[in-house]
Amino acid sequence: MPDPNPAAMAFLLSRRSRPAKTLGLPVPTRDELRPLLTAAGRSPDHGKLEPWRFIVLERAALERLASLVDKRGAELNRAPEDIAKARSQFSDGSLAIAVIEVQKPSEKIPPLEQTYSAGAACLALLNAALASGWGANWLSGWPAHDRGFVEKGLDLAPHERVAGFIHIGTERSAPPERPRPDIGAITTWMSE
Repeated sequence: MPDPNPAAMAFLLSRRSRPAKTLGLPVPTRDELRPLLTAAGRSPDHGKLEPWRFIVLERAALERLASLVDKRGAELNRAPEDIAKARSQFSDGSLAIAVIEVQKPSEKIPPLEQTYSAGAACLALLNAALASGWGANWLSGWPAHDRGFVEKGLDLAPHERVAGFIHIGTERSAPPERPRPDIGAITTWMSE
């Protein structure tokens, strides 16, 4: 017979990301972040490769990245509104963790499974922050996929890429509830 954890299940059934633009001060201290990062490090990881790592982006780093968004956006001829939206993720934030996918050579674990593991680390970090009472949001955007931005701004190696930016802070306003998937419409049951 299973040993249920009703509190954990209730949290998962009601969890809700908080828009990054609604997050403010205070943010978790380094000591408060350690258990959140530890929880993220317990993500499914076939082959024990640890195909991810974390970069904690504090306020000064976020300001530097916001400036880099302006520079890269101009170099890439991005539309002004695209630059402004991407910039705001960094200029308006107080704390974010970049979850970095680190592809590792493996004969047994294909690269795609390592990508899935990095995504699981993003979700685990997001849920750990929410379960700890913080507001949190998982974002990406064009800078996350621009090699010039990630190499200059985050010092990523060629075999690394951003899986997501997890913004964490104190929620200033709660967003309205949004529609959720119709589980019946997206579930197939196979008995044979």
